[in-house]
Amino acid sequence: MRRTIAKMLSLISTPLAMWAGASREVSAQQAQQDQARVHVHAELVTLSVTVRNRTGNLVGDLKPGQFRLLDDGVEQTISVFAEEKVPLSLVILIDNDVNGKEGVQMVQSLRGLLGGVSLEDQAMVCRFDMRFYPGEGFTADPDKLMVTVKRAQGEIKPTPKFVPQPVVCGNSTTGPPCIPAPVYAGARPSKALDDAVFSAAELLEGEGANRRKVILLISDGANEPDLNKHDYETVKAKLLTENIAVFSLAAGSDSDKRKFSRLDGYARASGGDVYFASKSRGMEQSYPRITEQARHQYTLAYVPAGNNRSASYHRIELHVEGDGLKVQTREGYYNPSSVGAKK
Repeated sequence: MRRTIAKMLSLISTPLAMWAGASREVSAQQAQQDQARVHVHAELVTLSVTVRNRTGNLVGDLKPGQFRLLDDGVEQTISVFAEEKVPLSLVILIDNDVNGKEGVQMVQSLRGLLGGVSLEDQAMVCRFDMRFYPGEGFTADPDKLMVTVKRAQGEIKPTPKFVPQPVVCGNSTTGPPCIPAPVYAGARPSKALDDAVFSAAELLEGEGANRRKVILLISDGANEPDLNKHDYETVKAKLLTENIAVFSLAAGSDSDKRKFSRLDGYARASGGDVYFASKSRGMEQSYPRITEQARHQYTLAYVPAGNNRSASYHRIELHVEGDGLKVQTREGYYNPSSVGAKK
C-alpha cells in the first residue's frame, strides 16, 4: 500500500497516542509533534526496511502479513506498514586517502555521484583522512553539489608511494649500533574512519523528519584505531539512536572482504548495504543503485511489548516470507535514557 509521507506520519502518531491515552483525533500539527516525540522517547520504534530477491532486485508490493518482527526475541505486532519512495538527507563521505589504482579510479568515478541524487534529496559532500572535513551545508541544488564534488576531486591526495630508506650504519664493528630507518607514517592506515562516520552522523541530527537519513561512505576501509576518539560501538550506538543508515562503496574487490570489515559492520548494523567496485565505471554504476535502494523502502513501526524495557539495548530480528527474499533493516536500538547516560 502506498501512502504519502504525511499520511504515514499521521498513522504513526495514532497508535502512539492511543498507547499514551491521548485523544484519537490528532491534528496535522500534533501528528508532527508526536512524530518528533517518537524518536525522543522510543515509545514507537520505526524501521526502514529494504527487501531484495536472489538477483539483487528490489521487491515491492509485499503485505504486512509477510513480515515477522521480534524485539529481544519476543514477537511484536506491526502497528504501521507503508511502502514508500522516500527522499534522502544524504551525507556523501569521501575517503581522502585511497591509495593505488583504486584511488585513481575512485577520484575519476566521483563525476557520476550526482546521477544518484534526485531533485527531492538534499545532500552534503564531506571528506576525511586523519581529520574530518565537513561540507558547506545540505543543498538540493545540483549545480552547487557539482561544484563541491569537483572541489573534493581536487582535494583528494593519496599517500605517496613508500620508498624505504636504507639503514644507517658505520664501518666500525665496535662502534654504536645501526641507526634504524625512520618510521614511515604511510606504512599503516593514516585515517580515522570511525570518527568520520560519527561526525557525519552528527550532521544528520535534526534532519530527515520526512526523509531517510543516509551516509554514503566511499572508502577502501582502512582505519587506524589509535587515531580515533570514538570506537566502533560508540559510532554504532550513534547511528542506531539517530536511525541513520550507512551505505558503503568499497573501493576494491570483494575477494578480500576482511579489509572492508568496518564498512560491512556499519552497513549491517544500520540497515544499509555494501557495494564493491575497483573500476571507475563500476563505481559510477553503483552510486544510483545505492541511492535507489536507500530511497525505496518499507516503513514498519511498532510499540514494543513483552521485551525487557529496562535493558539499554534491544535487538531486532525481521523476517520476510517469500522464496529467496532477503530483508535488511537496522539490527537494534538503544533506550534514549541509556544513550543520555553515556554522554
